[in-house]
Formats: sequence, structure tokens, C-alpha cells
Amino acid sequence: MYPQSTRPFRFAMQGQRASSAMEWKENARKAEALGFDVLLMADHFGPQLSIAPALAVAAEATTTLRIGQLVLQNDLYHPAMLAKETATLDILSGGRMELGIGAGGSYPPDFDWTGIPFNPPGARTERLRESLHVLKGLFAAGPLNYEGRHFKITDYDGLPKPLQSPHPPILIGAGGPRMMELAAKEADIIGLLPSMGATGGDYALNELSEAALLKKVEFLRRAAPERFDQIELNSLTQVLVVTDDRRAALQQLSGEWEQDPDNWHESPFLLIGSVDSIADDIRRYRETLGFTYFVLRDYMMDDFAPVLAKLAGT
Repeated sequence: MYPQSTRPFRFAMQGQRASSAMEWKENARKAEALGFDVLLMADHFGPQLSIAPALAVAAEATTTLRIGQLVLQNDLYHPAMLAKETATLDILSGGRMELGIGAGGSYPPDFDWTGIPFNPPGARTERLRESLHVLKGLFAAGPLNYEGRHFKITDYDGLPKPLQSPHPPILIGAGGPRMMELAAKEADIIGLLPSMGATGGDYALNELSEAALLKKVEFLRRAAPERFDQIELNSLTQVLVVTDDRRAALQQLSGEWEQDPDNWHESPFLLIGSVDSIADDIRRYRETLGFTYFVLRDYMMDDFAPVLAKLAGT
């Protein structure tokens, strides 16, 4: 077991849709008022809002709320364009931008609908590795020259430069060994996930447990021991149930997901119990796993607010 982390908690709201600018702004202001630190958006086609303009509007409507993605699908973007977009959002938000990116594939219809090639995991990881090199190079001062298998940049000075130095924090979503090794070496924040299947969309649910996640945290430490203590660890809450009958809620969920409740009754992805017990669980995940950055979906905001109030500033 690792020593208790001293990093303070951060909480994010992941928002997706709104029927009007007013509704979107109100949701962002509500998240800020409740004490959430960040507004994040997933990256999919379908009915959700387009990310960059939505984040810009959310930043304009708030004063302290940070903005970002959880996470962009790298194969949908050229890193030179993404560097410009990220720096612009950082400037327009007054330095509140976080860049979230991953190898993509959590929702295969994104690729089926558009005809964008969905490459094997190894190819997607290597493309992301190159993208990160280009992004960091374009955020830095002066022109970049780079030639890889996927991208070629010739004497290009990426402008504008972001306000945050050396660049906005980079969050990488990672679950499998290749992605975790890359994230350990390149990310400021790691959104730790269960492993995803090669064809996308399906996850290893047995990796949701605290014990399984501890093995992943140990992998990250071995992959980059010299910088591990500087990495912030993030989890996206899949289920939030505030209840006094935790066992019954777990049994119901396990039946729906066809899982043995004893295999995953302790998981930062499944926050189930009373307000006090969920707060205690989150404190324990900081001590045992080093998890300090928790993401809740927008429809969970009200139920989670009492928990957040107990943990704010700690």
C-alpha cells in the first residue's frame, strides 16, 4: 500500500447536451456553484454538442470552473489543428484549459458512421505517441520540425501559444499496458480505465475493483518512477447510488451487469452507499490508490452534491 496522498481532491462534471445556450450556461454555473472544479466533455458524434464552442461558452459563463475533454479520440484530429484549438481555449478561458486525449474507440459507431478507419490498438497508440510529441512541440517556443510515420511538421511555429506553461495539463485516458506506459511517461493526469477490447467498446469489468486498479497503479509507478508522484489520477464514475442499503444496490447492479458483487464491491467507478460512506470510500481511494480526481456525469450532480460538500477543500 502506498502512503496516503497529500494531493487535494478535484471533482469534475461531465456534460454532453443542452437544448439552448441558456441551459448550457446554467449547467456550467450550477456545477461551479456546487463546488465542482472542472467541466469535461466526451468526444463522440451523435446528439452531443461540439466540444470546442461548448467549452468556450462554458468558460465565458463561469469564473473558476476549468474546462476540458474526457477524452478526445486522437484519430479524429490532426495535432497541429488541435494545438491551435487548445491554445485558443486556454487563452479565452484565462488559463483554465485541460487537454484530455486518448487512443479512441470506446464507441465504435463513431467510426462506422463516418468511415474513419478504426486501426488496431498498437497503431492507434503509436499515432497518439506522435500526436503528443507534436502537441508539446507546438506549445513550446519557436518552430517545430518533426517527421514521424503519421505526421510531418516543417518549420512551423504553433500560434497562438497557451497561457499555461509549458502547456495546459494533459490528461490521457489509459487502461491497457501500452496506453498506461505511454500515459505514465507523457501525461500530467491519467484517467485510469479498465482494459478495452481490440475492436473497441467492450471493457474488462473485472478490472473495476480496487484490487485490480492497485495493480494498474503499481504498473504506472514502475513505468515512470521518476515522475509518478507528479501524476494526478482520475476516474470516471459509472454508477452513483446514494442509499442506506448498499448491499441491495450492489446486488441489483451486479444482476444487471452479470457480475458477482463480491468481485467489485469496492471500486472508485461505483460510488454506492450513504453520503457519509461514499465520502469515506473516496478518502480511502486517495490513500490506497492515489485517486484524487473524480468525474461525475451531469445527471449525477444533485445526488453527489452532499458528498462533494463533505470533501471540498480536503
